[in-house]
Amino acid sequence: MSQLVHPRDALFKGERPFPIIPSCEHFAGSEKLIFKAMELQERLGPVFDITCDCEDGAQAGREKEHAEMVVRVVNSAANKYRQVGVRIHDYTHAHWKKDVDILVSGAGHILAYINIPKPTTANQVAEMILYIQQVAAHHGVKREIPIHVLVETHGALKEAWEIAALPWMQVLDFGLMDFVSAHHGAIPASAMRSPGQFEHQLLARAKSDVVAAALANGIVPSHNVTLDLKNSYSTFQDALRARNEFGFLRMWSIYPAQIQPIVDAMKPDFSEVQDASNILIAAQKNLWGPIQYLGELHDRATYRYYWAVLQKARVTGVSLPDEAAKAFFQ
Repeated sequence: MSQLVHPRDALFKGERPFPIIPSCEHFAGSEKLIFKAMELQERLGPVFDITCDCEDGAQAGREKEHAEMVVRVVNSAANKYRQVGVRIHDYTHAHWKKDVDILVSGAGHILAYINIPKPTTANQVAEMILYIQQVAAHHGVKREIPIHVLVETHGALKEAWEIAALPWMQVLDFGLMDFVSAHHGAIPASAMRSPGQFEHQLLARAKSDVVAAALANGIVPSHNVTLDLKNSYSTFQDALRARNEFGFLRMWSIYPAQIQPIVDAMKPDFSEVQDASNILIAAQKNLWGPIQYLGELHDRATYRYYWAVLQKARVTGVSLPDEAAKAFFQ
């Protein structure tokens, strides 16, 4: 009997794998809030990432101390799942290189990612990534540190495709509030909330462009925050629209009560997970040739789709059928 071939070898051999990462990214600025987020992460499981904010979280004049605090926290035993990243200062801020020096030298081996905010050109991002690479090499960090870039300026949106194609890129984020502000009143404040954020033509175009640039370059598009902190249903609805209408695969949280609604909205439907399991098990047994399932033809094109469904189910906490779990994830 032929040995069964894993989906990643049968369907994607020789290709750069698409990042399979949690669908929620929770921002925390202070040491207290970061540790609280880690406690929640331990209770819920590794279904969301935590971003330690060195940009808005650091007090003016205490940027060095804040970055050093992040290093301590990231290296602590509380970082059980190693799903803690950091947002550094933007290109125009005098401390961004110091951020990189402190964070990469102190925690480059374990940082989940580095988020770069407010670029106005792809060249700025390229320069920052090159500096991160140089600092990593200098300190013996041999891994690629995933890079997330926040598109929130006219220039970044114009060059989103160039940014998405840069090395070490993993996520392209859309930043709603700064993007709206950059329009000098042409977009009303109501468009910072729903339904305006999805229906205003300039915002719908921008979000679509970010998603298209990200996915075409094999990286994850991430959606902006929901301003309504305590209405979990509003957060759920925003995440659902972002996922189903625009194709975002990840979304920011800025309040603990937003995490679970985002994860729930981004989860694949359980019936689709069941179909994915059945189709891929049958395909594997047929050596990845075409099969019929419930009267429909399936081949490698649909196998790729359903493999993504199973992987997304796994990182969003959806229970997989036993046979698929054993066949593909053990």
